[in-house]
Amino acid sequence: MEANLEQLVTELKTSPFSTDVLQQITSLLQSRTNETLPKFVSDEYQSLFILEHNTWELLGENSHTWLNKPFYIKFFQALVSFNKCMIFGSDTIQDDIKSSLLLPNTTDQIDSIFDRIKQSKHDNDPFISFASLWFDNLSFFVHEFPRAGHSPTLVHMNHYITGHFILSDTFKCYITQLSNLQLSPSIFTSKQLFYMKTCPLALGVYFYTNPKIFDYTLDEILEHIGNEYLKLIQNQTHSVEFWSKELLGCISCLISCMRSLLWWDGENGTKLKLLFSTEKALCAYIQDMIRIVDYKDYYAHVMTHWINDETIILDSALLFLMNIVQSQNINWFFRSMTQLPDILLQVAETCAYYRICLCAYGLLSEILTDDHLKALTFPDDIRILVLKMIEQAWHSPTKKYKQIPIIYFLRGFANISKNDYVQKKMAESRKISLFVEMCDEYPIVYEIIWALSFNQDIQKQLLSNSPFMIKIKQASQQHDDEQMRKTIHGIVWNLESHHQDHAKSIATTENTFDIMISYSHKEKVLCKKIYDELIKAGYRVWIDFDQMHGNVMDAMAQAIEQSNTVIMCMSEQYRKSNYCRAEAQYAFQCERKIVPILLQKQYKPDGWLSFMIGQLLYVDFNKYEFSRAMEMLYKELKAEFMAETRAAPVPPKEDTLVAHSTTYISPAEISIPSIVSENILDWTQSQVQDWLLGHNLPQMSRLFADCDGRSLVYLSKYIKNCEFQEVLKVLEADSLRRIDESISLIELSRFHSLMDEQKKRLQSTHDITDKKLSRDSSPFNIHREHSST
Repeated sequence: MEANLEQLVTELKTSPFSTDVLQQITSLLQSRTNETLPKFVSDEYQSLFILEHNTWELLGENSHTWLNKPFYIKFFQALVSFNKCMIFGSDTIQDDIKSSLLLPNTTDQIDSIFDRIKQSKHDNDPFISFASLWFDNLSFFVHEFPRAGHSPTLVHMNHYITGHFILSDTFKCYITQLSNLQLSPSIFTSKQLFYMKTCPLALGVYFYTNPKIFDYTLDEILEHIGNEYLKLIQNQTHSVEFWSKELLGCISCLISCMRSLLWWDGENGTKLKLLFSTEKALCAYIQDMIRIVDYKDYYAHVMTHWINDETIILDSALLFLMNIVQSQNINWFFRSMTQLPDILLQVAETCAYYRICLCAYGLLSEILTDDHLKALTFPDDIRILVLKMIEQAWHSPTKKYKQIPIIYFLRGFANISKNDYVQKKMAESRKISLFVEMCDEYPIVYEIIWALSFNQDIQKQLLSNSPFMIKIKQASQQHDDEQMRKTIHGIVWNLESHHQDHAKSIATTENTFDIMISYSHKEKVLCKKIYDELIKAGYRVWIDFDQMHGNVMDAMAQAIEQSNTVIMCMSEQYRKSNYCRAEAQYAFQCERKIVPILLQKQYKPDGWLSFMIGQLLYVDFNKYEFSRAMEMLYKELKAEFMAETRAAPVPPKEDTLVAHSTTYISPAEISIPSIVSENILDWTQSQVQDWLLGHNLPQMSRLFADCDGRSLVYLSKYIKNCEFQEVLKVLEADSLRRIDESISLIELSRFHSLMDEQKKRLQSTHDITDKKLSRDSSPFNIHREHSST
């Protein structure tokens, strides 16, 4: 018959060194499985509580009495394994129950253990090894249940760890030692592993909980160990395959700790410059992290929980990379590593831990262009994966998926929701209703809905949801939060069609401004500089410096309507911004002249932005000195003005502009016949080509290579009279099939505008002819002819 734990614990009190009692307790703990554990904890809670807290007392005060007794060591190891199983193996045991069993009664017990470790003269003291196992379990518990990290006991513990261990000279000495290329196994003592593994692990998961108050600053910690940490990573990541288990454990916990510190609540990577003084240093660190992620031997050892060194190091390295790519304008560097997508795909498809997969997919969605994403299957994989997590968390009473709050998954989906392919697949899955359900409880969902609502099919799904439409129209007027009202205005704007009709009606309205500058506020400093120069040059310029209040969509529309030209300030952030996308699309609908300029180094326009500018030329403000780039911008603005007045565009010099994928064709280089028929219906294919190239429409010339004048007229009527989005789909498909290019909306807009002018000329010619015929056939003229005869 199985022994009763309550009886055994009672006996242990009277006979603490009874081998038989300890062996029976050890056997009971070892026999528990994930299936039987919840009932065991429920039935034996009081006895387990006594057992756990007696063990804290043993560690804190009486360790010398049991350290050399083998049966006590086996019991202790069995209890460590039992606690780890309780942390990771069962979701049915309440968090508060786990917390009451795992946390000590008083902070004095923690202080006593730490003091003993500091004072120990024996670097391989077995007591330090056992204490490390105990504290590591606390760290795992806090990682799985972040709310526990705010308990006074754990707050005190991490303040102590920082002040007495992390900021100590001993810690600095140990981390410096680890950066040596030739490491002797003898350096990995119990004390060294406590400093290099247990302490960083504890502090890292503590900061993962976003503590609001902390006795020390990030600046202090980075100043103390930042350089030593970087040197360690730089030196050791070139030989990952030769790392010992001990070195792997130290580096995994150090990376986890540093990542959590740098993205502590409120920092959001703003302190990166304290660690990486130059962009070159940051790029070198990115390569270090990728070398770790690329070590495929780790993949098979990754667990489904954050429980072993291989899982921790891959998760931490990927989170570090994800945080960097989201907070720094460094995508160009990630894209320069051509093997990285293959590495990330293999990680995502191989590793068992869900957050590693999520990070790998998330990085791919950040660093790949939309065209690259469409060529891969993973956007649908990540959409399905994240939606599954969101759906399960939403229907959970705790609003969590595997103890991770739903808000974290919503933030991840907010990023990928701006991908056109993901929008298309979301429309097909008809899952938009899930987000409609959540929008009142989680404001970020409105951002997701706005991004998704740029897709026409999703627009239809939302418009058919009458309660949602009533709610957002009311919220756009009554919501207390101004930022939320702006987002809701954006959704309403996308779902209403009247502004598209209005755009057509004002296409030729007299304008108040020469130029509107459309930009992301992350590029505010450079855009302010451009604005000042344009004002000095005499242009009337509209720009939103202070972020508009009230209905920003109406204010944006009015600014575009009152401007002749829109300067589109392209960057990664511009493409990701729902506001910028709405501005660009409305400028196109209003048939405004669009002049794109590039503000981000190494960025190549992608997604909707690439589709919008097509083959249009742009000024690169990163390639040239500011004054030279402004000269190029003036020339392009002048060319736009001259095109509007039907003068030939000014051909740029050789280095004036950067073409998106084709070379600028100067009108001066094209042989245009001096006499072209005024009647477009009479134009031959050759004359059509001359006309298109003469108006700087190189893509249109390739696309319409087989068209004569009559064909152009029919095409123009088709564009004007049919649903624009349907026309766009047909032209896009035809352009990809015929010339392997996405259709340029701006060239298409210019073509449409020029055709209107040409048809007006044709009509004018017909009117003059009709009048002449009418005059020649009048009785008066007949009489005159007869008289002269």
